[in-house]
Amino acid sequence: MAYQIGDSCVACGACEGGCPVGAISMGDGKFEIDADSCIDCGACAGTCPTGAIAQA
Repeated sequence: MAYQIGDSCVACGACEGGCPVGAISMGDGKFEIDADSCIDCGACAGTCPTGAIAQA
């Protein structure tokens, strides 16, 4: 199961830098995770200051 970024994303970019495979990019007003590239490591969830990232 890939991780997803919820509505509490404040577009700070912390998750993008924390992703070891580059699966996170800026979407429409918030960051998005490419489910096909995500390796389910959870590194992004640990960097999110608002807790917007969770397993789908």
